[in-house]
Amino acid sequence: MRLGVLDVGSNTVHLLVVDAHRGARPLPAFSHKEELRLAAHLDDDDRLSSEGEAKLTAFVAEALQIAEDKGVEDLVAFATSAVRDAANGEEVLTRLREDMGVDISALSGADEARLTFLAVRRWFGWSSGRLLVVDIGGGSLEVASGIDEEPDAAISLPLGAGRLTRDWFSADPVPPEEVRKLRKHVRAEIARHVGEVSRYGAPDHAVATSKTFKQLARIAGAAASTEGPFVRRVLRHPGLTELAEKLPRMSPEERAELPGVSERRVPQLPAGAIVADAAMDLFGLPELEVCPWALREGVILRRLDTLGA
Repeated sequence: MRLGVLDVGSNTVHLLVVDAHRGARPLPAFSHKEELRLAAHLDDDDRLSSEGEAKLTAFVAEALQIAEDKGVEDLVAFATSAVRDAANGEEVLTRLREDMGVDISALSGADEARLTFLAVRRWFGWSSGRLLVVDIGGGSLEVASGIDEEPDAAISLPLGAGRLTRDWFSADPVPPEEVRKLRKHVRAEIARHVGEVSRYGAPDHAVATSKTFKQLARIAGAAASTEGPFVRRVLRHPGLTELAEKLPRMSPEERAELPGVSERRVPQLPAGAIVADAAMDLFGLPELEVCPWALREGVILRRLDTLGA
């Protein structure tokens, strides 16, 4: 069947069309996305602005038309931290439901972690043993660990690269004092939750997902995306620690010249590196293997499981 997935993220809103059926690998057929940066449209009262809602509404209308044109039989839509955290997030989703007939569910942070974990488990399989999965989004950090398809532990923290960049940095390059303050804050936040994950035992396989990790791995020397999804890509902690120290001191122009870095994500790379470095250090991870599947694929797989049942 042809399945559409509408992902309303903190940075990017993405329609992915896949050909899939239960028990088979979903094959991407079409992709349409736009960086709306919804999290940047939250006002001082944490309400999504009218401009942000208008941009989202316009994209959803366009996505629904594309889905119809591409022959989508079933559409599943979800929103992550920007809409979830907005004081008027449910109001916005209700208007979209009433005006366009699209039901967009605001996933909880724990659900994000669980679905991302499912995607990673299906990608690497049972031979990976106990998995630990780390994902850095625009608004939140998700960590999950387990030996089955449902993780034993799934946590979500408000440590997304975009959120931290907006809330903690006043200039770019980042002033050293702001880097120190953010580093202290991030490590304290993560440390409070390490026991919730580590109590189940050390992982056999530690995995990273998300654009932030992919870019950090590419900067550190991993293979380019053009080499395909089946090339093994690893991010090692010593190299990441060096990046966490180096990236905040670089100008945006210097960062933009690094391999694999998209122009619009240049400002949030320093915060992303600081979070990634802290997570690897506090969870005791010498390396992370980058998985090409993440939350969207987890949503697809869960949907197919449901339809099959």
